[in-house]
Amino acid sequence: MSASFDTWRDRFERLRANKLFETAVIAIIILSALLIGAKTYEETSRFEQWLLVLDVAVTVFFLVEILIRMAAEKRLRDFFRQGWNVFDFLIVTASLIPLDDSEMVLLARLLRIFRVLRLVSMIPELRMLMAALVKSIPRMGYVALLMFIIFYIYAAIGSFLFADVDDFLWRNIATAMLTLFRIATFEDWTDVMYATQEVYAWSWLYYLTFIFLTAFIFLNMMIGIVLDVMQKESVQMEIESGEGEAAELHGLRDDVRELREQLSRMEGLLERRS
Repeated sequence: MSASFDTWRDRFERLRANKLFETAVIAIIILSALLIGAKTYEETSRFEQWLLVLDVAVTVFFLVEILIRMAAEKRLRDFFRQGWNVFDFLIVTASLIPLDDSEMVLLARLLRIFRVLRLVSMIPELRMLMAALVKSIPRMGYVALLMFIIFYIYAAIGSFLFADVDDFLWRNIATAMLTLFRIATFEDWTDVMYATQEVYAWSWLYYLTFIFLTAFIFLNMMIGIVLDVMQKESVQMEIESGEGEAAELHGLRDDVRELREQLSRMEGLLERRS
């Protein structure tokens, strides 16, 4: 019985690692996304029955695919030790909510939208980008806090100086911060500047220094943080896959460490004999 189970597990493991199978899963995910988009057009209402059949077929395929991946593990708990596997399991489980129930149809459709996110778990490069983004958030939080301080200072100055020019844009500090966000995104910011320049000719200095800080310095700091984390994630991925320069350097370090340990043991033996 155990030999038969191991045989089936090996088959499932080979199927899971098969590139054609992975390509098929990615294709079905894309098809699922297209089905969701097609349902937003009124012209496809006459094909609603066919779309429902295709949705059921996609759901069944995802269910079979996740069961194959679970069966390929030596122990079931090993499957749930990986975060992306848990994510896929939750998405597939949520997709089992039927569409024919009028009370749950909106929830079911909303949950099916998240099946598109399974592309992230299927493609290693996307997983690396997502992991880098998540790991960058704590470090980016400090930059965001510094940006908030700059926004607050400039908003206070703007509300004190320009409230008499345009009460709608500079009425209070909250409104001034919204105006500064508009300026930081370059949304008709010159109109705001020209309006205040008619009263305060030097006000261009206020806007240019604010844009220089927010659009150039802080934005580049954000990009630098993400790139730094992405580089570390790329190195980690190469080490795990055993390919690339990072994997070779990691292997050389392990070899050097083993040689040092062997030399230390040999020196210890020689000292004992002497």
